[in-house]
Amino acid sequence: MKFCWIGIHLKPTHAYKIWEEKMVKTATRTESAENLITALSNLDQPVEISTPDGYTVTIPAVPLERLGDPTFLEDHGVEFAYKTGAMANGIASEELVIAMGKAGLLGSFGAAGLVPARVKSAIERIQSELPNGPYCFNLIHSPSEENLERSAVEMFLTYGVRTVEASAFLRLTPHIVRYRAAGLSLDENGEVVIGNKVIAKISRREVATKFMEPAPEKMLNELVAKGFITPQQAELAQRVPMADDITCEADSGGHTDNRPLVCLLPSMIALRDEIQAKYNYKQQIRVGAAGGISTPESALGAFMMGAAYIVTGSVNQACIEAGASDHTKKLLAQADMADVIMAPAADMFEMGVELQVLKRGTLFGVRARKLYEIYRNYDSIDDIPADERLKLEKTVFRASLEDIWAGCVSFFNERDPKQLQRAQGNPKRKMALIFRWYLGLSSRWSNSGEKGREIDYQIWCGPAMGAFNDWARGSYLEYPENRNVVEVGTQIMSGAAYLMRVQNMKMQGVAVPNDLWHRPITPL
Repeated sequence: MKFCWIGIHLKPTHAYKIWEEKMVKTATRTESAENLITALSNLDQPVEISTPDGYTVTIPAVPLERLGDPTFLEDHGVEFAYKTGAMANGIASEELVIAMGKAGLLGSFGAAGLVPARVKSAIERIQSELPNGPYCFNLIHSPSEENLERSAVEMFLTYGVRTVEASAFLRLTPHIVRYRAAGLSLDENGEVVIGNKVIAKISRREVATKFMEPAPEKMLNELVAKGFITPQQAELAQRVPMADDITCEADSGGHTDNRPLVCLLPSMIALRDEIQAKYNYKQQIRVGAAGGISTPESALGAFMMGAAYIVTGSVNQACIEAGASDHTKKLLAQADMADVIMAPAADMFEMGVELQVLKRGTLFGVRARKLYEIYRNYDSIDDIPADERLKLEKTVFRASLEDIWAGCVSFFNERDPKQLQRAQGNPKRKMALIFRWYLGLSSRWSNSGEKGREIDYQIWCGPAMGAFNDWARGSYLEYPENRNVVEVGTQIMSGAAYLMRVQNMKMQGVAVPNDLWHRPITPL
């Protein structure tokens, strides 16, 4: 179809001459082109386009609430299928979750890595600001510090936190099963009521299967025996899946298996369909997408592949509400897609689990990898060669390893004394705790803006951050002081809806010039 003169018709019918073919060739934006962009940006209004061949095509309206699964909106009480992920250590702060909730969007508080008193304070504040939600809290699997996972579940149950985002799980634990089962009851019609919702962030099929299936009967019976749940709740838990929503976590900041979303999401949807056919749940499990989503193009791609909702992470750290320092936000706003590196994770250091961090402007990634190399090569801190140890004490720890160990003893006596018990008579375990001192504090330095430690900031970041910066360059969102978490999310979603309409034009045979794909980012 030749592209020459086009008329667009809004309802009531209103025609514009858009552009001539020679204008398209010069790629010069014209006032008429702006009219078409404006018309397509009015997402709630259908647009009719007349072509040179005498055809009239209709571009349907695409309100934001039509993107994704409508049951996600209904079950979580939100305006559209978009949520922010739980960035640990309070980076996904109270301010961020409250801002999202007041806009009718779901945000997850970054409870991982925080002491119980800090989490309790966050619960009280968020519940006071959002008494009816929506909000959720992160429940992170803690194989090295099981007490943290247990105490988090007890606190969530005590304070009536009705939705958790379960992340980094390698298997089901009694704690997440207890949270799920303890919220189950029957309504007057004998239907199961799920009081405690679970959004499980997953990157492996074998783990996803556990969350898509009902809780293990043996684990439920043990919880009944301990008085944590009732026999009826154990029976009801056999009739529902462990999770309401499964978030496919592709290549992302923080914990990640670096999976490509285009492979992971279809696989998880197919797995969901297999399990749904087996158990015939009344409410089908929703499968959402996370990792690499930071632009309208990536958001639309996820929805077109069947995502019920999308989750952003890295981009929210550079928003004004995030619990990160100004220095960290500026580094993130300057990042390119290649400015990331894999480094050892503090919470799963001994297991060799890695997470993705920012490389530009910090040496954390390089130094953390060196620590893991030393951990693998030696059985105790006494085995480390003197020159290597001196280098660590001068550049990384900035104190003697004996002093660092004394700090570890004080820390774990308050947080989890079992860690110290496990280190008694185990010099390699002791070395791991010393090295985890640096890995743990480096993220807190980044959040608090620790002066003199900028080069050691641990900043969780995926390639999505660079993609967002490329998209935002030249607009008001280029600067972190303008990045409001709700506005960032709305811009991504509205941009995705706009691009869906442009793609609809193309699929109906209307030639689409390059100009039309790049809608200017303007304040909402």
